[in-house]
Amino acid sequence: MRNCLVAQSGGPTVAINSSLAGVIQGAVDSRQFDTIYGSLNGVQGLLNGKLMNLSKKLEEIPMFIELLKKSPSMYLGSCRYQLPDYNEDDAPYAYIFNKFEKYEIDAFFYIGGNDSMDTVDKLSTYAKAIGNDIKIIGIPKTIDNDLCVTDHTPGYGSAAKYIASTLLEIGHDTSIYPINSVTIVEIMGRDAGWLTGASVLARNKYNFAPHLIYLPEVPFVEKEFIDDVKAAMNRYNNVVIAVSEGIKNENGKYISATTAVEDTFGHSQLSGTGKCLEYIIKQNIQVKVRSVEINILQRSAAHMSSVTDIGEAFRLGRHAVNLSLEGKSGVMVTAIRRSNNPYVVDMGDTDVRNVAGLVKHVPREWINERGNDVTQQFIDYVYPLILGEPVIKFENGIPDYLDVSHLFPDKFDD
Repeated sequence: MRNCLVAQSGGPTVAINSSLAGVIQGAVDSRQFDTIYGSLNGVQGLLNGKLMNLSKKLEEIPMFIELLKKSPSMYLGSCRYQLPDYNEDDAPYAYIFNKFEKYEIDAFFYIGGNDSMDTVDKLSTYAKAIGNDIKIIGIPKTIDNDLCVTDHTPGYGSAAKYIASTLLEIGHDTSIYPINSVTIVEIMGRDAGWLTGASVLARNKYNFAPHLIYLPEVPFVEKEFIDDVKAAMNRYNNVVIAVSEGIKNENGKYISATTAVEDTFGHSQLSGTGKCLEYIIKQNIQVKVRSVEINILQRSAAHMSSVTDIGEAFRLGRHAVNLSLEGKSGVMVTAIRRSNNPYVVDMGDTDVRNVAGLVKHVPREWINERGNDVTQQFIDYVYPLILGEPVIKFENGIPDYLDVSHLFPDKFDD
């Protein structure tokens, strides 16, 4: 028997550690691996020689798997590292594959989003080019829910639950004043509006907030927006607006109109969309207005997590191990929805090239014709993903999660 290695990359989510737990449990149950290693800070851990023996953690920490499933963020840390084209620079690849050989790695599992699947694609392609039979499997995660092929991604359900709960609470907050006001809630989502759309679940028999919802999939027209807000104010004293950070005008330009700095993968770093809409309202409507930005808050809010989300993340991790034992490589595990009611999901897989570098948008028919709300189809899609509440351990009044001090500078202990 040889060993396996797992790493995490990109932004944190509530459920990504549950996928890690699934990989560990699957590897243990398979009895096909001597040691399970974890690379700290994604592929950079391989390049920097920071590998953790996760098999030891199973022995050292009681209930390690269960604690891992319910702890947010990334136990193994993360990175935003982009591998070069190996045809132009194969030095990082040679170094990484030397590490694979040194630690006798038969399977490498990479948990992450779109950019992480790019890494899976590049590593698996290089392995094939040099005749190395290591199995490299991608495991999806992202609160943005914008990975293609898979029905949804782990992390999205819990983040959607957080967004809906927050919008409900904002609805309560704004409803107490007998004056007209507008509250704009800017929600993460550069290219796809899945997370912002989930705000619709805040509505109930007495709460109608958010009253307007704007997604990047539909061009934002300023005049129509002003008319929408005026119409909503004729019906409600306090109007709540949910808007994706990445909404664009008719010319395809972000309305935040920043000199947007790009990250290492060339993605624009957006901010200020809520403030931009706030300014538009102040200039055109005489009403009290404020904007709130929900940025990273929902990414590690395990106290507001979804049992459905955590359970599926775990299943996908285990499924990745099974695929590696079947000899598959260069694939990403997927969730395949069979039914909304009853909610049924099967585990599958797809060639990672069907995912890397692509974006899954909210279907246009799931957005109303005016472009300021979502339809019942969207609600039917997202509702099952937020269900269930895990039992979170608390200590001194706050959640008690797994210790991650091994990620701190000078604290790593192999």
